Amino acid sequence: MSLSVDNIILVGSLLLFVSIFAGKTGYKFGVPVLVLFLGVGMLFGHDGFGLEFSSPEAAQFIGVLALNIILFSGGMDTKYTEIRPVIWQGISLATAGVFLMALVTGLFIYWLTNHFFITITFSLFEAMLLASVMSSTDSASVFAILGSKGLALKERLRPLLELESGSNDPMAYLLTIMLIQIIKTGGGNIFVIIGNFLMQLTLGAVLGYFFGRLVVRIINKINLDNAALYPVLLLTTMFIIFSITNDLKGNGYLAVYVSGLVVGNSKFVHKRPSKSFMDGMAWLFQIVMFLALGLLVNPKELLPVAGIGLAVSVFMIFVSRPVAVWLCLIPFRRMSIKAKHYVSWVGLRGAVPIIFATYPLTSGLPHAQTIFNIVFFVTLVSLLVQGTSVSAMARFLGLAGENKRKHKLSSFELELPEDIKSSMSEITIFPQHLARGNRIMDMPMPERTLVVMVKRGEHYFVPTGSTELEANDVLLIISDNERSLKETYARLGIKT
Repeated sequence: MSLSVDNIILVGSLLLFVSIFAGKTGYKFGVPVLVLFLGVGMLFGHDGFGLEFSSPEAAQFIGVLALNIILFSGGMDTKYTEIRPVIWQGISLATAGVFLMALVTGLFIYWLTNHFFITITFSLFEAMLLASVMSSTDSASVFAILGSKGLALKERLRPLLELESGSNDPMAYLLTIMLIQIIKTGGGNIFVIIGNFLMQLTLGAVLGYFFGRLVVRIINKINLDNAALYPVLLLTTMFIIFSITNDLKGNGYLAVYVSGLVVGNSKFVHKRPSKSFMDGMAWLFQIVMFLALGLLVNPKELLPVAGIGLAVSVFMIFVSRPVAVWLCLIPFRRMSIKAKHYVSWVGLRGAVPIIFATYPLTSGLPHAQTIFNIVFFVTLVSLLVQGTSVSAMARFLGLAGENKRKHKLSSFELELPEDIKSSMSEITIFPQHLARGNRIMDMPMPERTLVVMVKRGEHYFVPTGSTELEANDVLLIISDNERSLKETYARLGIKT
């Protein structure tokens, strides 16, 4: 059966429906959700129920859209305060770590295919391309499992792995594109290649920061009549950032992640619903991307590459990933040996390597289909071996602890019944509103207004009659007089 206008809505909905229930089952048994989504795609594909989907261009387009949303949403969910203590470790792993991973693995693949596998023989650059495609990690399914088990990681390992997984994809992408160009042209000026490489990283980071600040300013100034349009505006600006950065020869993926980081750590109107919207979009496109990649592969084609795929998987898990991690973390002596072992183990391959494996296919390179099949096989092995054992490994190394913040509020999550006609707002108190001491002077509340909660730093509390507000407090207020509410705080110059 092939996809057409008549059946695409029905088939697509059924695939999403089955994937969501498969993901729920996966949480229960500790299986990474990614494996199940890929499995559903393979089950319904050419060698399963016969659904025809054989366009690497379409899969690549879906992957680009999904990767943008996932990176931006991941950046929004990352807090400066959490990554600041591990930022240099994360940058080292996301840059030098990816390069070392690609180099060591590429040399091994070249040696392996030229000495032990007669049917599959790669040149040095082809071996390096295959390794570069697989050089980035994906921790989304890892943290889904940790979250479902209520575990926390010691030694700031969670923010470190989040930072690495969110920022190492641009490095792998640049290596992949660079090696494709070298193979197609038969070589190139190494200095020009390095110069372009550094320029893309620099432009991506700088433009990402600039556009992130600009987006926050636009959202706070535009004053849209319909609050539901703010998340849509945020999504639109994200794709604009990616496109403009790519047109200016920068790395769009890095720009999207950095801009998400800036936006997520800034104060802007309707931030909570915007973050919820981006989380939902990230999950939707994640499922669609995994399904498309699962449909694209033919399981029968994985059998001929099973031998080399298994050898490369074992080498990456036990040799190249630990070598890259330990070399990158040498300067950080305060990090324990157990923590370094754990970071080495959580070198999880995910959907990104499979997306990058479609670039050789669309470029028409020799052995492109073989490269894609090997990457898919290695990803499955990594998810099944490492993905199912991240919790057990954390306990084994003594790095897992009870999540003490599991039952505490992390954001304003209050939802009101639909029959209550009220307006809910977050109000930030700035120093200029303080007349003397800690007391807020001349700050009238509109009638029929209730202060539900106060956030001071990282702590939340319900205010009483004796509560004195301080600068930088954030109030969550409910009022059934929205116009009066906005007018009152506009006069006081308080941002809402």
